[in-house]
Amino acid sequence: MANWSDPRPNAATLAAGASVRGSAYDAGLRSYMLSVYNYMTSAILLTGIVALGFAASGAAAQVFVGGGVLKWIITLAPLGFVFGMSFLQGRMSMPTLQGMFWGFAISMGLSLSTIFLVYSDVAIAQAFFATAAGFAGLSLWGYTTKKDLSAFGTFLIMGVVGLIVASVINLFMQSGPLALLISIVGLLLFAGLTAYDTQRTKSMYAAVAGTENEGRTVIMSALTLYLDFINMFLFILRLFGSSRN
Repeated sequence: MANWSDPRPNAATLAAGASVRGSAYDAGLRSYMLSVYNYMTSAILLTGIVALGFAASGAAAQVFVGGGVLKWIITLAPLGFVFGMSFLQGRMSMPTLQGMFWGFAISMGLSLSTIFLVYSDVAIAQAFFATAAGFAGLSLWGYTTKKDLSAFGTFLIMGVVGLIVASVINLFMQSGPLALLISIVGLLLFAGLTAYDTQRTKSMYAAVAGTENEGRTVIMSALTLYLDFINMFLFILRLFGSSRN
């Protein structure tokens, strides 16, 4: 019998190679998701610190109660950061995009400082921890579920558009029942978006892993999940929070 080795990989070799590649992919995915959550959590903490400090200093009361141009600049600044990051991310360097992200978190803190003028500290703390628990559960489900949530994405986004329209209308109507309905629907929509955006963030890793776009995707995904968290928090606070007065 000829003494030679078959150069073709056998089934065991193929299985071992697939296992190694699978393990490497899983490790990369965990690192990627951890980076997203680290950015998101850090931004939320920064926002909270800025909001508390701005309110405690008395500056928030002077700006938002007194009115003026500065009030509108602070209120609209977060929207400007979001649009800037969304439409110009491809043209920005990573340091610039990171700077925009942290600038957004700070501007949100200045804008959200008004909650300390309206709601009690206990109500704010309760709403925050309730949001954190709900967000963690929904995000975990979105990450682990085998159900494809992409079909719900369009429905949820259309719901948010309708919510914005209803909110603008209620600025003029000042209807209590409509405001309550908006808060309930808003909470449900952003709860659904939390699971959907988590799954979408996870699925995007396969396309950006190891590319120069991975870092940008991490930041933009963190921004999306941050917005889901903050909106859930605000709707919970509006529904269950007690007034400071």
